[in-house]
Amino acid sequence: MANVSEYLKESYIELTEKVTWPTWRELQSSAILVLVAAIIIAMLIFGMDQIIGLLLNKFYSSLA
Repeated sequence: MANVSEYLKESYIELTEKVTWPTWRELQSSAILVLVAAIIIAMLIFGMDQIIGLLLNKFYSSLA
């Protein structure tokens, strides 16, 4: 049980003294950046899906 207590004590010290937490402004900027990147990637994947679907439909309709 002493090991668990020591672990928790060291974890608390590390989180309060050694970790550099972002400011609220930095956190907002990072969140907006991630949101914009996710939207752009989703739009690219959607576009590729639509193009591949169109090509496959043309291919399959040419076989019949």
